[in-house]
Amino acid sequence: MGPLVTDVAPGYDHITAAIGGAIAAASGADFLCYVTPAEHLRLPTIEDVREGVIASKIAAHAGDIVKLGERAKKLDDEMSSARKKRDWKKMFDLSLDEDKARKYREGMPSGEDDQCSMCGEFCALKREY
Repeated sequence: MGPLVTDVAPGYDHITAAIGGAIAAASGADFLCYVTPAEHLRLPTIEDVREGVIASKIAAHAGDIVKLGERAKKLDDEMSSARKKRDWKKMFDLSLDEDKARKYREGMPSGEDDQCSMCGEFCALKREY
């Protein structure tokens, strides 16, 4: 993907490569390869590949925000708006990994659709200033 920004994170090479990939993309790279968390440790599983591809997509998007500006930032603005409204469906639809986002959200007790799990009723996005 990009240069590994550090080599002391076996099991997290997808993250160190994504950081390097984001820097490379922001600097003009048009193509990023994915790196799995299993890199240099074992052959990757399907889940390792999935994690690596998502990390690469995040890196590419971060680079696009720098290179393309408002055009790429539009997706983030839409996500921010959906978060403020707690529009879970829209958040999932906009997510780079909809399945993982849905899985995490399904862990919330039912009836708490108007809040996230971190802040609950104290959510800064719910407060009107």
